[in-house]
Formats: sequence, C-alpha cells, structure tokens
Amino acid sequence: MAASRLALRGKAAVPAAVRLCRQADALAAAGRAEEADAAYRHALATDPALAGAHNNHGNVLRALGRIEAAAAAYRAALRCGLDVGLVRYNLAAVLRQAGRLEEAASAYRHALCLDPDYAEAWNNQANLLRDRERLTEAAIGYRRAVAIRPDWTDGHDNLASALYLLHDRGEHDTAARLARDWRRDHPDNPVARHIGSAIAGDSTEVRAPDAYVRQTFDLFAAEFDDRLAALGYQAPALLIEAVAASGPAPSGQFQVLDAGCGTGLCAAGLRPYARHLSGVDLSGGMLARAQARGHYDALHEAELVAHLRAHQDRFDLIVAADVLCYFGDLFDAFAAVAGALRAGGRLAFSVERLTDTDDGNTDNGNTDGVAFRVGTHGRYAHQPAYVLNALAASGLRVVHTTEHTLRHESGEPVVGLVIVAVTPG
Repeated sequence: MAASRLALRGKAAVPAAVRLCRQADALAAAGRAEEADAAYRHALATDPALAGAHNNHGNVLRALGRIEAAAAAYRAALRCGLDVGLVRYNLAAVLRQAGRLEEAASAYRHALCLDPDYAEAWNNQANLLRDRERLTEAAIGYRRAVAIRPDWTDGHDNLASALYLLHDRGEHDTAARLARDWRRDHPDNPVARHIGSAIAGDSTEVRAPDAYVRQTFDLFAAEFDDRLAALGYQAPALLIEAVAASGPAPSGQFQVLDAGCGTGLCAAGLRPYARHLSGVDLSGGMLARAQARGHYDALHEAELVAHLRAHQDRFDLIVAADVLCYFGDLFDAFAAVAGALRAGGRLAFSVERLTDTDDGNTDNGNTDGVAFRVGTHGRYAHQPAYVLNALAASGLRVVHTTEHTLRHESGEPVVGLVIVAVTPG
C-alpha cells in the first residue's frame, strides 16, 4: 500500500513541476529574472529530470551574471538527455564568457556536429577563433554562417572585420582570396561588394554604395560614440575650430547643415551659429541618436548629394565631418555643395590624406598621381592636390586648410585635411 502511494505521488508531481516551469518561463519572458530563477529552482526541486527547465534556468542565470551556475544548469540539461545543438551552444557561450576557452571551443564543435546548419554557432565559434587570433579559421567560420543566413548583417560585418584584421596582419593574399570568394558568393550584399573589393584590391567604385553606408552605420549606431572615442576621434572638434578661425562670429543667424550628421557629434558646436540647424544622414539609426541630443531643428534621412541638389541656394554653412571619406570622386559632391550654398557661404569638411600613391583606384584626371584610394576599412583617402582641384572646379575658394590626426586605426594615426572653402559673393 505504501509503495503504491509513493508511485501516485510521483505521477502527481510531474504536472505540478511542468506548471511551475511554465510559470518560470513566463517570468523570464517578462524580464523578471530573479523571480524566474526562484520558480525554476522550485520546479526542478519537484522534478530534477526536466531537461528543458535546466536549459531555460541556465539562460536566466546567465542574464543574472551567474556564469558558473549557468554552465552547471546547461550541463544538467545534457545529463538529462537534452543533448542538442542549442544546449551545447548555450554552454559554449557561458564557458567563453568565463574565459574557459578550450572548453568553449569543444562545446561549439559539439553543437555544430549536432546541428551543422546552426549559423549562430558558426558565427560565435568564429568569434572565439578571432579572439585567439586564428583569423583565417575565423573568416571561414563567418563564411559558413552567412552561407546559411545570407541576409545576416552581423555575420557579414564580422567577416569584414576578420578579413580586415587578416590583411592588417600582413596576410594580404589570404585575405584577398577569401574576400573574392565572399564577394562571389554574395554579389548583392553591399558589405561583401564594397569591403570585399577593397580587401581584394580591385575596387572600381568611385564612392561607397548607399546601402553599404546605411547598413554599416545602422548596425553600430548604439555604440558609435564610444567606439570613436576609443579611437581618439577628433574630426568634429577640429571642424568647429576651423569654422571659428575662418569666418564670422557665431551670431545665431545662419542656415546651417550638418552633412552626414551621424549621431550629432558636431551639433553642439554648430548650434551657436544657427538660426536653423538641420542634419542629413543615410542611417535612420544614427539619426535617432542625433534627435536625442535635442540640438537640431530638422533631421532628414536622405543621400547627401540628392539632398543638396534639392535645397539649392539654401545654406550659409555646411559642415561635413568624416563624410567625404565615403566618396572617392569628389567633383559631384562639391558641385552639389556649391549649388546649395548661398553667396559667401562656407563649406567646412575633413578628408583622409592619401599618403601612399603606389596603389590605388584611379587617377581621375589628376596629373600628380593617384587621386583617391579605398582602404580595406571601406573609407577613401584623397591626394591633397586632387581635393583642391575638385574644389576649384566647383567654384569654391579655400580660405583655411590644416593637417591633423583625425583618429587612430590599428594603433596608427589617420592623418587628414581640415578645409574651409567659400562661395563667391
């Protein structure tokens, strides 16, 4: 009789544990992690064999920063028979977070053996390889990830980063071969087309595609300011100084355009000059950050040259901080600026200076050598003579030019020109 009661109690306990687990799942989905943790513990005390509850409990523990406990929960799910790619992937992620890299690598391999089409596992295994400076293997892993998920923006960005680092380390041939393969396999992806061609060294583009610029800046809008600060980014401050040194006092009477405004790093410095301050950018993600600064009267999501052509004779001051580095050919851009400026209006801008003319895209009529070149990071550098010729062709007269370090790239200074030019009048 007693044995029968024990068996009945065991059968009754299973539905109770499942109900508790469902409650825990709901709490976790609502972001109530501490309550979810308690609920999972209660459920698993009732039935320790609930493999899915162990996995989901591990997710909550990870969110709470309890990394070792999360790893133990995932291992418990495996012991209970839930040996699937997802659990191995989750275990690998927390092991990597804990710095247990060999164990993490093993867990990623197990995940991919169980699920070879697990794009996120290929990507995160490649992240681990990249962190360990096994860059060729990392690039191959990212290629597998984007082969499975061709529209995955993060995967393509990670592959671009790995190829850039591989090229920067001096393995140019390997980086170029992998870049050509990437571009061949994803001909319609703007990052593969632009960065792949830049790393392969055979780019024929005279400007970065709009889709590339939009995708790239939307991707890291949230961390843009912090990333540039880490690079010692100086362009906005240098341009505000150049405007102050070259023109009228900030009287608050001008129509001002922040061209390629990004997150609005120039806005506070431009506001004292402006009766009306507008910004234009291709990236909606960046514009949302600029809006939050509260300095602009208007913000427009548009391509810069088209926006300038649609606003003829409108502005007294146009500032372009690290915008023209996404243009190789500057003639159209400067012509559009000249048309959008009023008589006596000013353009202040920065460009990266081309320092090595042994390699490049095109001379575009510049008799002094290569006019511009796209770097493996996707930005263009320009010969100073070419920039001055393009300004003169548009009718803009240079009134201020200086040379500065705009930022650092791979620990090296990126030297650029800061120029102010004016229209006649």
